[in-house]
Amino acid sequence: MVVRVFVASCSGFVAIKKKQQDVVRFLEANKIEFEEVDITMSEEQRQWMYKNIPPEKKPAQGNPLPPQIFNGDRYCGDYDSFFESKESNTVFSFLGLKPRPASTEKKNPPIHVLFGILSTQQAKLGNFDTDLWQILETPE
Repeated sequence: MVVRVFVASCSGFVAIKKKQQDVVRFLEANKIEFEEVDITMSEEQRQWMYKNIPPEKKPAQGNPLPPQIFNGDRYCGDYDSFFESKESNTVFSFLGLKPRPASTEKKNPPIHVLFGILSTQQAKLGNFDTDLWQILETPE
């Protein structure tokens, strides 16, 4: 199944545009495959989106606003639900996707190693906080 993000390309509301961009950028940055569906260009897609949002998730008045997120035919949620999942680091679960395995890339070395400020002995002992300030405050 493919994640589908229902958007409105012709929205006059800046807040809606920003929310749509936030979802799309997040998916792109995390290399999550998705399809962007523009409801302003297809009445059929707009009606499908409205019909497939569960009644308890629809607003009391009016129609649900984009972005609305689905995985295939399964409704995932709106922007607020997406944002909550992003904040709680549960986006993959929210989208109905398997979590990715932890990265096997090496972590970046500590900054003192990058700039060669401290000796190896200082780094091993972990006494680099006060030594670093002494080095930075010492005029040349």
